[in-house]
Amino acid sequence: MSTSTHRSISAAIVPSGRTSHFYGVSMLNGVTPAQFARHAPGPDGKRVVSNHPAWVYGHLACYNARIMELVERPEDARKLALPSFMELFKNGTECKDDAAGTIYPGMDEIVQAWQKGHEHVLAVLPEVGNEVFEKPNPAEGRFKEMFPTVGSAVAFLISGHPMSHIGQVSAWRRMFGLPSAM
Repeated sequence: MSTSTHRSISAAIVPSGRTSHFYGVSMLNGVTPAQFARHAPGPDGKRVVSNHPAWVYGHLACYNARIMELVERPEDARKLALPSFMELFKNGTECKDDAAGTIYPGMDEIVQAWQKGHEHVLAVLPEVGNEVFEKPNPAEGRFKEMFPTVGSAVAFLISGHPMSHIGQVSAWRRMFGLPSAM
């Protein structure tokens, strides 16, 4: 079996991951640290309760280690683990308006954690063989039902999941009066 055939699944996944990374970086254009963890102002002057960039990028940063666990790279998972982020950003946490800047880490810390972690994942995935991606997803419940293999779970976590949250940032940008990021 040739190397390209042996790694055809990663070859299909990585370009989508790179695209989600590009969009994620682009959505930060023009965003200031003062805005980063704020709910956007609505037309009536009240804050719109939606996911702001601090929560989105902190949340996404938490999944880089999970992807490395799924592809059986425990040393990379340990390197990318963000225990201090989990309580703030894990699935189901509330995105809070942080006017005083005391709830969430700063913009640079969050963005760097997401960006470096995502770039690391994108660098590792091409090394993962099809035999790993073809294994059953070790998760339980709905996530396993929706994504029955490691490959389908990783494809979602590197592309679909980030893009859904990056879309939230796109809407948030417009509520702040920021132009298209593209």
